[in-house]
Amino acid sequence: MQTITTTEALAAFCADAANAPYITVDTEFLRERTYYAKLCLIQVAYPGKGDENAVLVDPMVEGLSLDPLLELFSNVEVVKVFHAARQDLEIFQVDYGVLPAPLFDTQVAAMVCGFGEQVGYETLVRKIARASLDKTSRFTDWSRRPLSNAQKTYALADVTHLRGIYEHLSAELEKSGRKAWVEEEISILTDPETYRVDPDFAWQRVKTRTHSGKFLAIVRELARFRESYAQTKNVPRSRVFKDDALVEIASTKPASMEELGRSRLLMREARKGDVASGILEAIKAGQATKPEDFPVSKKSSEKLQVNSALADLLRVLLKAKSEEAGVAQKLIATSAELDQIAAGIYDVPSLKGWRGEVFGADAMQLVEGKIALTTEGNSVRIVPL
Repeated sequence: MQTITTTEALAAFCADAANAPYITVDTEFLRERTYYAKLCLIQVAYPGKGDENAVLVDPMVEGLSLDPLLELFSNVEVVKVFHAARQDLEIFQVDYGVLPAPLFDTQVAAMVCGFGEQVGYETLVRKIARASLDKTSRFTDWSRRPLSNAQKTYALADVTHLRGIYEHLSAELEKSGRKAWVEEEISILTDPETYRVDPDFAWQRVKTRTHSGKFLAIVRELARFRESYAQTKNVPRSRVFKDDALVEIASTKPASMEELGRSRLLMREARKGDVASGILEAIKAGQATKPEDFPVSKKSSEKLQVNSALADLLRVLLKAKSEEAGVAQKLIATSAELDQIAAGIYDVPSLKGWRGEVFGADAMQLVEGKIALTTEGNSVRIVPL
């Protein structure tokens, strides 16, 4: 079990890996106490058996440069295989400005191959690799050194089993002709914009019951301040102040430190200093917003006139098409998208690309009254009209 701690050793490993058709990659990181993830360990392997051709890279070692690995990530001749890649990719994009390509995500591929929704790595190890994982090191502090043998074994298993899983899923996609479906999904993961968090839009994540423009203007400014402060200080946004406190403050609109101190939900640390000053300035900015610049929530802007009967039929069609294609329903269309279609809104992902082939074309024919649905035994059948 090799742990790489020098740039020279990493360069040698990456030179060998560059001759392989693919590498498998995983990371261990901490994020509980920071805004940005703290990279603690990188696991990499290329084709082989057991621990052969698999290493742990310790990015916390002083003097170790990840440049050889980042260069390998940019080598278009080598496929980079991850499972549930989004958080791993965010680290490499934010910290190093690099997104591995070409990319293969086994979670996405497994959903396309009929393994269900958001299938976990452990499930794929059991069903495809016919092995089991030792879970004892799952919840561990990966920033502490030295790492135990149990931790290293657990971490390395995340890339050794992944080799067989990738080869199996890749072969299945070739047989089914669905490789392009996975590539379409992965294009989102390889877009740098996916990992950019703009403070201007942070308010859209805050759940509120009130949708008036005046109120949302204050929510927007408070969320903008919190996001910017959290990014600058590298602390979780909830450590600045939580959503419930944000909504309370937007409702009560304190105008002074004294009034801010009366908040029931605001943490003590946020009632003084830079955070308190930032809150009061955000409230002023929100109150000064002109009506034409008020934010508009999706709920208030999209008061959908949903044809409930059509929405129910679309759900039946989706279930039938999902079972027919062997693809997870949520990967094809969300419940919200079905309601949008039933309300006459057709600019949705489920009507485009491979989803359009599997479900969208028939969905539009159902909307237009060109087909009907009937049952045949336990199956749903489409009947042309």
